Amino acid sequence: HSPQKSASYTQDGLDLSVEYSSPFKKGRVIFGELEPYGVVWRTGANEPTTFRTTTEINIVDKPLPAGTYSLWTRPGKEQWTVMFNSEIPDWGVSLSMEGAKAAYDPAQDAVKITVPVRTLPKPQERFLIDFEQGDPLYLTLSWDRTLIKIPINPEL
Repeated sequence: HSPQKSASYTQDGLDLSVEYSSPFKKGRVIFGELEPYGVVWRTGANEPTTFRTTTEINIVDKPLPAGTYSLWTRPGKEQWTVMFNSEIPDWGVSLSMEGAKAAYDPAQDAVKITVPVRTLPKPQERFLIDFEQGDPLYLTLSWDRTLIKIPINPEL
């Protein structure tokens, strides 16, 4: 079971939200095994994870216009590639490939960045996405022993 979850941030002139399905670890090794390194992941379970902003923001130093995007990642041992994609498919994996391939079209990327991997002190049972307030604001993704932080800048 992968319940539907959401996270939002509405401060400092920003109105951001994320909708995603939150799978559980269930004793499995997640990154490098269940989710192989170097392979595009739908970043959750079931339907694609969506990220919405009502104003233009910058992901690191790349502008992301107001809108709703699917959020995709390519996990790596030391860094992840994160893609905000303008196409939102009906499902996160290709049914014609029996779920073996993400329904992701790289030609539709609005922003693509790379961020370092951080190690959590203890395993986290469920996949979580949240916002971490600071300078800058971060969109955080965490599961098992892995944490990534995506910098969000209202302006450069």
